[in-house]
Amino acid sequence: MRKWLMFVSLWIGCLSPTIAASTLVTTIQQVKPSVVGIGLMTPINARNAQLRGTGFVFGNGRYVATNYHVVSQVLDPTIVQYYAVLSGSGRRPEVLRAETIAVDPVHDIAILQITKTLPALSLASNKMEPAGADIALTGFPIGAVLGLYPATHAGIVAGFTPDSTPANNADQLTQTIIDRLNKSFMVYQLDATAYPGNSGSPLYRQDNADVIGIINKVFVKEGKESALSAPSGITYAIPIKHLKDLANKEQIKWQN
Repeated sequence: MRKWLMFVSLWIGCLSPTIAASTLVTTIQQVKPSVVGIGLMTPINARNAQLRGTGFVFGNGRYVATNYHVVSQVLDPTIVQYYAVLSGSGRRPEVLRAETIAVDPVHDIAILQITKTLPALSLASNKMEPAGADIALTGFPIGAVLGLYPATHAGIVAGFTPDSTPANNADQLTQTIIDRLNKSFMVYQLDATAYPGNSGSPLYRQDNADVIGIINKVFVKEGKESALSAPSGITYAIPIKHLKDLANKEQIKWQN
C-alpha cells in the first residue's frame, strides 16, 4: 500500500510543471492582444514610427498605460510629430495616433488615449504579490526592426525595494530625481530578464492576466550596451496601485 501511495504522489508531482506551463500559455494568449508598442512618429524623417517602448490597454479599451520616460521627449512644434500606439503584430502593425492625457513622473507612469477601442486588461488589487510568486511580462524587448512581435519573459517576484534613481554627480540630480528620493516608494524586484524595449510592459501573474505592475527599468552591471549583450536578469516594476491612483485622479475608469 505504501509503494502505491508513493507512486501516485510522484506521478502527480511530475504533472505539475505541465499544468503550470499550460496555464501560462493560456494567460499569455489573453494578454497579447492588449499589449501595444509606443512609438514616435515623425513623417518628415521616416514613414514608420520609432519604437520607444511598450504599453498595454486598460479601462474602456481606449486608454494605454506606459512609462513616463517612454513619452517624456518634448515634441518638435516646428514639424508634424506625435506619439503613436502600434497595435497588432507582424511587419505592418496598425498605427493609432495617441494623446498623452496624464503623467506621473515620480512613479514613472503615463496614460495615453486613442480613438479606437482595443481589448483591455484588468488591473489587479493593490495587494503586493509575495516574494516567490510566479510572474511574467510581455512586450517588445528589442524594438521593431523586423516588425512588431511581442515576447514574453517569465520569472518570480524576488523581493521589494525602495525606488530610487542614482546619479553619478550632482549635475544629474534633476528635480524629478530629487522628488523620487524625497518620496521613496516600494517597487517589485524581479528575477526575470527584461530589456530597454520592455519599458511599460505589463507585469502579471502566470496564472492570471490581471496586471500587477508596470516594468520600468533593469539593473545593468556596466554601460547601457550591456543591457542587451549581458543582461543582469534583475528587473524592476512599479506596483499597479500607482496607475490606479493616477487614473482615479483623472477620473478614468478602470476594470478590476
